Amino acid sequence: MNIMYKSTRGNGGTVTASEAILKGLAEDGGLFVPEKMPKLPVELAELSNFDYRETAYIVMKEFLTDFSKEELKNCINNAYDSKFDTENICELKEADGAYFLELFHGATIAFKDMALSILPHLLTTSARKNNVKNKIIILTATSGDTGKAALAGFADVEGTGIIVFYPKHGVSKIQEKQMITQKGDNTYVVGIEGNFDDAQTGVKNMFGNKELAKAMAEKGYQFSSANSINIGRLVPQVVYYVYTYGQLLKKGAIKAGEPVNYIVPTGNFGNILAAYYAKMMGIPVGKLICASNENKVLFDFFESGTYDRNREFILTSSPSMDILISSNLERLIYSIAGEDGKVTSEFMKELAENGAYTISEDMKSKLDCFCGGYCDESKTADTIKRIYENDGYVIDTHTAVAAGVYADYRKETGDNTVSVIASTASPYKFTRSVMNAISNEYDKAEDFELVDMLCEISKVKVPNAIEEIRTAPVLHDRVCDKSKMQETVEDILGL
Repeated sequence: MNIMYKSTRGNGGTVTASEAILKGLAEDGGLFVPEKMPKLPVELAELSNFDYRETAYIVMKEFLTDFSKEELKNCINNAYDSKFDTENICELKEADGAYFLELFHGATIAFKDMALSILPHLLTTSARKNNVKNKIIILTATSGDTGKAALAGFADVEGTGIIVFYPKHGVSKIQEKQMITQKGDNTYVVGIEGNFDDAQTGVKNMFGNKELAKAMAEKGYQFSSANSINIGRLVPQVVYYVYTYGQLLKKGAIKAGEPVNYIVPTGNFGNILAAYYAKMMGIPVGKLICASNENKVLFDFFESGTYDRNREFILTSSPSMDILISSNLERLIYSIAGEDGKVTSEFMKELAENGAYTISEDMKSKLDCFCGGYCDESKTADTIKRIYENDGYVIDTHTAVAAGVYADYRKETGDNTVSVIASTASPYKFTRSVMNAISNEYDKAEDFELVDMLCEISKVKVPNAIEEIRTAPVLHDRVCDKSKMQETVEDILGL
């Protein structure tokens, strides 16, 4: 079956998977979604037989139907190789009454590597398929992790350039050091005086600017996106939920057909949306538990049916979730609105104009597989300390938000369904917050002293991603006001 893609806002007809990957965002400002959700082409019981690369091919060939077998396998094999420090690509660890799905074994020690290792290959293959001669400029906003993973993926990839905007005062020191030391003649990193939502809005505005697109085309450039708004980011994320189900079967933790709960720390809603897509493909899911930090706009949405970003933006110890405009929620809204682009478009217009919208009771009734929870800063730290003391297992702040939410959920519901917590980053990425949670005796140590202390207590080797930046020189020091983002891009590209 040939799967075509359309906009969540209903305009512009259909495009192929490769065209959707190249465009990133639909011309009407909507996000690309498959016209029809594909189903898993194998029996559930068979999933235990496949390794990560084989699972990736089984899932992705159903979504990316205009890629040949050779093209897709080439992308997969180039992505999931020795860049990952485990042959399995991701690992399942048992602790605190759940399975932790470690998605941080890639080059930049965050879950974004799972998709951003393959996106450059999908994108350059798409360009060849569509006879694109322009240089593709990846324009992206990051709350900390997407930026480095995208920079690492696209660095020195022929026919591409990448510009990353991040909130100058809204990421961890190690996250920032990872980005500003990035090598590659085609890489540009810019800190903005503003928060992640400002960065994301600025990027979206540039994507929708027809005059800018024309000026770029005249110079031989065109934009594409590495954010999770790009379907080429989302589809590879579906893979690890399918793979995890197979691994649980293999361990004997479940029997084929039994449901699994997934608990996902999320800000932009892409990671948990991928779990929803896995469910729609046929993976038995009990609950999708959406874990928020103090920026709990998603928790409030699942509780009330109202999405309202009109609130204080809070900087937390889990900065990749410090987001009030969850872009990928639009894809879920489209799904529960009966795939009605006009309805979705109206909600997005309300969000842009008033900062809020309320879904109908009928739409809310279709969210029964979702539930939300949130962790404040104190509980996040307590969860890190508790799991370390009880299990000797060290988790990062984002994973702790999910683990804290899951502990509350289990206490409130008594639900003992086998549950998987998406562990989205290595604790080494947020060393200071993690070590301070375990004990305040670490407070005065330098960042890289803390790295060595974490190694000592966790018995986990310091990842290459951290060793590399200890003494790496700063290569990117641009900073601009949030209102000057387009001017900065024009300057970089010489427009």
